[in-house]
Amino acid sequence: MEFFYLSIVVFLLVLAVFDLFVGVSNDAVNFLNSAIGAKVAKFKTIMLIASMGVVVGAVMSAGMMDVARHGIMHPANYSFHEVMTIFLAVMVTDVIILDMFNTLGLPTSTTVSLVFELLGGTFILALLKMNADGNLTFDDLLNSDKALSVIIAIFVSVAIAFFTGVLVMWISRLIFTFNYKKQLRYTVGVFGGVAFAVLSYFIFIKGVSKSPFISPDVKDWIMANTGLLMLAIFIFGTLLMQSLHWLRFNVFKIIVLMGTFALAMAFAGNDLVNFIGVPMAGLDSYQDFVANGSGDDDSFMMTSLMTSAKTPFLYLLGAGAIMIIAMTTSKKAQNVVKTSVDLARQDEGNEMFGSSKAARSIVRATQDMGSFVNRYMPASVARWIDSRFHKEEVILEDGAAFDMVRAAVNLVLASVLIVVGTTYKLPLSTTYVTFMVAMGSSLADRAWSRESAVFRVTGVLSVIGGWFITAGVAFAVCAIVCMSMYLGGFLVMFLFMALAIFLVVKSQIAYARKSREEKKDSVFVLMMRTKDPEIVLDLLEKHVSRTQSFVSRFALEHFNLILDGLTAENRHLLRRCKRDLDNEHAQLKKYRRKEMLALKRVPADVALERNTWFHLGANSDQQFIYCLKRLLEPVKEHVENNFNPIPRIYSEEFTPLRHQIEELMKRTEAMLCSGRFTAYDEVLADADRLKDELSVVRKRHFDRMQRDFDNNNLKISLVYLNILQESQEFLSIMRHQLRAANRFYGKNR
Repeated sequence: MEFFYLSIVVFLLVLAVFDLFVGVSNDAVNFLNSAIGAKVAKFKTIMLIASMGVVVGAVMSAGMMDVARHGIMHPANYSFHEVMTIFLAVMVTDVIILDMFNTLGLPTSTTVSLVFELLGGTFILALLKMNADGNLTFDDLLNSDKALSVIIAIFVSVAIAFFTGVLVMWISRLIFTFNYKKQLRYTVGVFGGVAFAVLSYFIFIKGVSKSPFISPDVKDWIMANTGLLMLAIFIFGTLLMQSLHWLRFNVFKIIVLMGTFALAMAFAGNDLVNFIGVPMAGLDSYQDFVANGSGDDDSFMMTSLMTSAKTPFLYLLGAGAIMIIAMTTSKKAQNVVKTSVDLARQDEGNEMFGSSKAARSIVRATQDMGSFVNRYMPASVARWIDSRFHKEEVILEDGAAFDMVRAAVNLVLASVLIVVGTTYKLPLSTTYVTFMVAMGSSLADRAWSRESAVFRVTGVLSVIGGWFITAGVAFAVCAIVCMSMYLGGFLVMFLFMALAIFLVVKSQIAYARKSREEKKDSVFVLMMRTKDPEIVLDLLEKHVSRTQSFVSRFALEHFNLILDGLTAENRHLLRRCKRDLDNEHAQLKKYRRKEMLALKRVPADVALERNTWFHLGANSDQQFIYCLKRLLEPVKEHVENNFNPIPRIYSEEFTPLRHQIEELMKRTEAMLCSGRFTAYDEVLADADRLKDELSVVRKRHFDRMQRDFDNNNLKISLVYLNILQESQEFLSIMRHQLRAANRFYGKNR
């Protein structure tokens, strides 16, 4: 029996290492996005500072482990077997949810998932125990007050983070404006002093002072003289920052880097419990059982978990080291464009989210509210406020998403909120706090224009909705898994462990595939980074050329697949075609928006000249998909219903036409790919001639249907008629696409 539980503990520890890698890769953006988004330093410098913060935070995070031990449950009323069942269910559910949300592309939070998994597993086991023993109540089994305070803290932090972000950023922008370098004479010293004092308070007084390496006498002196220390730090910070400004140092860079350290420290101290809290509690439980349990896993109660965690220093240091390795080596942490940076971006770019009815209502209501306020605000005050928000004067580093003032506000506020939660042992979600602070500051910074507001509000609603979904799914799934393990015994436990291993491997394979797909759009990244309109135009032409040539190739391939699926009566092939067409339709919408954003950045006269041809080409790309869907639907229905196969006479009649269509599409694709349209007129003439041939064949087939009417072959006759009609439309779309591309690039370039 001990060997079995040892296997579970080893499995929990292995999952802890996996959680550290995946979680840090996922959540590293929480403390890196401001520094990277504002381009305050080289990537290696930012990572070095963040790594130091992670180590310090990890070493000081032992107190947070209590959430996993007795923050949700009363372990004194649970046996060793029951506690291990809950812990195993929590970790298995964590892997299941991670795979589920990654597959669906929904945002998630490690803090919320952990808390609600613990709550779900404990709740269902409490019900089972209460059913078996009528003397037990929820108060005996669930730490209701603590669980409620944790849940409230998580969700209230969303509103607090957003509104403080709005308020502080609005005041900061009034003080500094977007051309902040002209407003730094004396204000920067005070701003820097406040930021330095706040960050120092949480880094040193609330952080390092708790370290076991600090003597009790020193800790007592710090606590007794906190106010005096804060005043001294503020004065020192103000003088230091003002002096550095006079020496031509960028004070905001220093604040952002210091904030990155503080937020990384807060992340490690607060979120480490999400990754190793449960496995470490499982290890402590196993060690207590081996030492004192006498082999009776059903009656040995886990009173030892009521005490505070005493996680060995080496374990915490090892966890910090793993987090650093994951953060610095994970391609996911380095390369993926993070949602929060994209939604907080100062200028327009590729909007990751579409429009929604709720977002449109919110934007409209906000605009109405703004109009109401402006109606009663003195005109002089409104003009002065507007004069502080001239976005055209914004000072951005090359490729930055927003300026250093906003980055500093984001980091200072997020650090304060998260370390306050850590101080009171409330596992606030770093994802929630940093994201909502960034959203609030970007809103106050007028980064959400009327052109982009509805998309960004949709994005925020999607992310927040994902968090709430995480809570519900984590609770329900863990309850089901925990109940299955408890009732099914060791066999079910092993089956779920096997499932978790399978999902871990599957998730890594899926991420590798996704990373390869993301690399394909490097041209758009370059378009958004460069500020030279001529270079943007050149890159835009390359992007459009690549899109259109791919669509031409894709259309021909699936045109042939549909016909082959009909001939071979292969329903699996036709179903695959339907999936491919749906996916390509979604991709084309994204590409069109990206290319439209780039079109706005080219010289105005060129954009005006090419606008029509760009849209005609983009419409042609979409029309290919619509045409193929119209071609596919009757074919797919015919094959899936096992109706009569296509007669040989139809195949022999259409095969020469099909070869000609294929030849024309290949010639068109070659011109689109190269940008040289030397055979332009010839291809158009051949397409017109082939359309006429298809008209003749279609009329002949129609006459044949009337002359040789056969009810048994009516369905396939109608399918064939549809093929002839859509083939003509296919050629018409090809002509439109070729004509638009020729005019977009410049005739016979």
